[in-house]
Amino acid sequence: MNLADCYRLLELNTGASIAEIKASYRRLARRYHPDVNPTDRQAKEKFIAITEAYEILLAIAPQVEIPKEKPPATPSKASEWSPQPPPKVTVTTRKEKPVTPEPPLSETDKQLKWQSYDQLQLLLKAQKFPRAIALIEGLAQRLPHDVEVRQWQAITYQRWGRYLVSQGDLDKARIYLKKALKTDPHNKSLWYEVKRDFDRMEYLY
Repeated sequence: MNLADCYRLLELNTGASIAEIKASYRRLARRYHPDVNPTDRQAKEKFIAITEAYEILLAIAPQVEIPKEKPPATPSKASEWSPQPPPKVTVTTRKEKPVTPEPPLSETDKQLKWQSYDQLQLLLKAQKFPRAIALIEGLAQRLPHDVEVRQWQAITYQRWGRYLVSQGDLDKARIYLKKALKTDPHNKSLWYEVKRDFDRMEYLY
């Protein structure tokens, strides 16, 4: 399923925010939920499709929401490993030089980028994480200034780290969770997910 299909299934415009994606998914999920349509096979298939589209878009949507959960009040054993919040940006009054925008991608690079994205989704879904990491790191070398590619790379590291937590390989999990934050340090949603993974390490092990 490509991005265009995801936006179409959720009845959204390209580049919709997390809030818009969640709102649209809730509305459509209520309409097509199997409990509401127990004998409608098409409704069940539609529900599965919009759920898959929702998960894909949520992973790459513009990160505009700040998590409401408060950090634990008391220090814990995992706190020494917990990532720090993204650094605050200091606003200065002097005039800064305008940032030169990156040149647009060539048609070849665009095609490579989205073909790689589709393949990445399949690899993550199949939990073939080493292959997924090799794919996204190669794409990041080819397109080092592409913001979306950097987000996908960070998400791939985080997914691999979370899987390693579930397998009990905590040392390796810490390495990849930290790599996720280093790759996309200003992504507040990613920071929140990584913090959840560190908390899970504490509670489970």
